[in-house]
Amino acid sequence: MGRLDGKVFVLSAAGQGIGKAVALAAAKEGAQVIATDINADLLKAIEGVDGIKTQVLDVTKSEDVEKFAKSIEKIDILFNCAGFVHDGTLLDCSEEMWDFSFDLNVKSVYRMCSNFVPKFISQGKGGSVINMSSVASSIKGVPNRCVYLATKAAIIGLTKSMAADFVKHKIRFNSVCPGTVDTPSLRERMAAKGDVETAYKAFVARQAMGRLAEPSEIAHLVVYLASDESSFVTGQEFIIDGGWSM
Repeated sequence: MGRLDGKVFVLSAAGQGIGKAVALAAAKEGAQVIATDINADLLKAIEGVDGIKTQVLDVTKSEDVEKFAKSIEKIDILFNCAGFVHDGTLLDCSEEMWDFSFDLNVKSVYRMCSNFVPKFISQGKGGSVINMSSVASSIKGVPNRCVYLATKAAIIGLTKSMAADFVKHKIRFNSVCPGTVDTPSLRERMAAKGDVETAYKAFVARQAMGRLAEPSEIAHLVVYLASDESSFVTGQEFIIDGGWSM
């Protein structure tokens, strides 16, 4: 038996990186995975995998999220993974980029939770909600990540708030706070620097273990938080950063 047998697992940003690794890991553990992403082409990589159904979803559109939530008959686990990393200080961040970062990184969690939490409550069996934060947040200050840190700190606060509000309904809320993870989006940001090798070495240099995390390592933690093994865990931020924040 898998650790998530019979559970319905809904997640965003499942097309690549951490989201993709989590979708595959959850399906391997027996979950019925509903994997969403804004990019239909990226979702093709996991179409046809046993236990996974895919659907295009833009989590920045309230009507789309509401319609999607209504189409889901049952849910046991919600993983909010969608996000964006802005590179720069306060002086490099326009008001437009500030608003976009908060809309995608924070308000998308609000949209998903405000539509799915009532469903969890009506089912009366509790559930697990996992939100993607970062060690670059209220946990650790990092240069050139001004609005990103602000959004990820907000996720930690929002997660704790919902955990306190809905613990009586046996709905658990936790956040995952990775260090630097070797994902396609990270590689894209390295390429944008113009010198991929130098950018890669800089990212590795700040990791105490001398390497970047693999998406599968983050997925293992998410599966734990999704499973009944973590049934007494709520309102926590889980740091998985290779010692970066020590």
